[in-house]
Amino acid sequence: MSWQGPDDTFLSTSLASYLDKKLLVLLRDGRKLLGILRSFDQFANVVLEGACERVIVGDLYSDVPIGLYIIRGENVVLIGELDLDKEELPPLMTLVSAAEIRRAQKAETDAMDLKGSMRKRMEFLDLE
Repeated sequence: MSWQGPDDTFLSTSLASYLDKKLLVLLRDGRKLLGILRSFDQFANVVLEGACERVIVGDLYSDVPIGLYIIRGENVVLIGELDLDKEELPPLMTLVSAAEIRRAQKAETDAMDLKGSMRKRMEFLDLE
């Protein structure tokens, strides 16, 4: 029995075809992980080797290395193979260091907090 035989139609939805390939895994909390799929089980628990977290803030991005990473299947939203011959991101994106992307994340979070606090202060106006 081969992995790719015509009688094995159920394997078309299996992760077996992705073994030893570079994947993008989108997690339930919004994180994006890239790495080489080394193992998986029936619950979609996966093991990524050479994994990194891709952090994107505006037009900046950074790949923060996290090494060997085990992901619990219930946290996986999407798994997809990356085409190594194509660019992964639009050319307008700028690669920055992990420290720079963390600063950009903090600045973005602070701006969102300020916007939320301004909205709270204006609730008494009831503009609806």
